[in-house]
Amino acid sequence: MKSKFEQCSIFIVALFLLASCKKEIQIQRVAPTANAGISQAIQLPVNSAIMLGTGNSTNGRILGYLWSLVSGPNVPVITNPSSRSTEVNKLIAGSYIFQFAVIDSVGLTGVDTVSVLVKPAVQQTVSLQPSNNLNEGHVDSYNLIGGAGDTELEIGSWTINGTPTNWRSFLKFDQSQIPATATIVSATLYLYSMPDPKVVTGGQAQLGTANGFFVERITAPWSASNLKWNSMPGITSTNRVAISQSTTASEDVSINVTSIVQDMQTNGNYGFAFRLQNESFYNMRQFASSFHSSALLHPKLVITFKE
Repeated sequence: MKSKFEQCSIFIVALFLLASCKKEIQIQRVAPTANAGISQAIQLPVNSAIMLGTGNSTNGRILGYLWSLVSGPNVPVITNPSSRSTEVNKLIAGSYIFQFAVIDSVGLTGVDTVSVLVKPAVQQTVSLQPSNNLNEGHVDSYNLIGGAGDTELEIGSWTINGTPTNWRSFLKFDQSQIPATATIVSATLYLYSMPDPKVVTGGQAQLGTANGFFVERITAPWSASNLKWNSMPGITSTNRVAISQSTTASEDVSINVTSIVQDMQTNGNYGFAFRLQNESFYNMRQFASSFHSSALLHPKLVITFKE
C-alpha cells in the first residue's frame, strides 16, 4: 500500500501533465487562412479594380480585414480597406502588389498578396489631309479682306503695287474623330512648299533673310469667307511654335505642334494661325493649300492619341 507521500507525488505529477497538455493545445492554435483572390490585369483608360478577399479560421469567426499596398508605381486610393471587398482606383500604368490580412476571434492573423497589372492605353494615330478645306484662308493688309479657296497659303511681308503688305494665314482641321477624353501623345503639322508660287512669282516659294514664322493657336470661332485684316480671329502665344529661317527656296516644314493640339483638346479646336516672327518686308513663305491640284501637297496633321 502506497504511502500518503507517494499518493501526493502521483497527484502532483498528474496535475503537471494535465496543465502541460492544455498549454500545448493553446500553442498549437493555427493562424487563419487569407485569400486575396486571383491576379488581375486591366488596361488604361480603366484605372480601377475590385478586390475581393476571403478568410477562414479553425479558432472561430473572422473579426476583421485589412487591405494595404505593398508596392506599385504610385499610391492608389483603397476606398474600403477594412472590408472583404474594396475598389482600388487612381491606378496608373505599372505593376501593383496588394496585401490582404484577416484576424480571427483569438487574435491570430493571416495574410495573402495579389497582383494587379495596369497596361498602358492603346495608342492610335490619325492622319488628316483634307482636300478643299473650307476652314482655311489668308488675309493681307493691302486688300484688307481675306481669301478663301486659293491654292496657296501665304505667310510674309512684301509689296503690292509698291505698297508694303503683310500676309497671314489660318487653318483648321476637323479633329472630331478624336474622342473628347483622349490624351494627345504627339501631333505633327506638315506644310509643303508651293511649287508654283502666286504672290511672289519666279519659282521660289521661300524667300528673304528673315522669314522665320510663328504657329499659334486660334482661340475663337472664325470663317474663312469672312476673314478681314481688321477683325482677324483671336490667337494666343501660349505654346506657340517658332519656325526657323528657311535654308532653301523650296523647303517643306514638319512642325511639332503637340502642345498646341493638347491645348485644343482642352480648350476647343479653332485651328492654327501663321505669321512672320518679324513682319519686315521682302520675306515670304508660300505653301500649298488644300485647294492645290496635287493632293500630296495639301497641309497634313498627324495626331497620335490614347484613350
